[in-house]
Amino acid sequence: MTSRGARRSTPRAAALLALASLAAGCGEGDVVAEARRRTGGEPERGRELVRVYGCGTCHTLQGVSGAGGVVGPPLDGLGSRTHLAGRLPNTPENLLLWIRHPQRVAPGTTMPDLGIGERDGRDLAAYLYTLR
Repeated sequence: MTSRGARRSTPRAAALLALASLAAGCGEGDVVAEARRRTGGEPERGRELVRVYGCGTCHTLQGVSGAGGVVGPPLDGLGSRTHLAGRLPNTPENLLLWIRHPQRVAPGTTMPDLGIGERDGRDLAAYLYTLR
């Protein structure tokens, strides 16, 4: 029984409350944890590897010094994209394949095969998945 001044919970109110709770829980730490879970990599190490492998030579990436290339697409927002390289669904497996072996995915693409190993590939993928 409700008192005169109390409001009843409606399905709409409950849905809005649930949405607000989810939004509040989607902090930066959650994005990093989700990237780790999805890829098995370490985003912090991946951010450093962007510099090591020279990704900024071809791609722009806000917040990464020297990442102002215009050959490839900007990497900002990659974690929210639906496709990679215009042809692959954006899944952790496909991102790892694209990072490690772009010429297998799209022979002749300007994305070079840099000889990236499994661990470095997972760390790069983890970092890229934090970019929303």
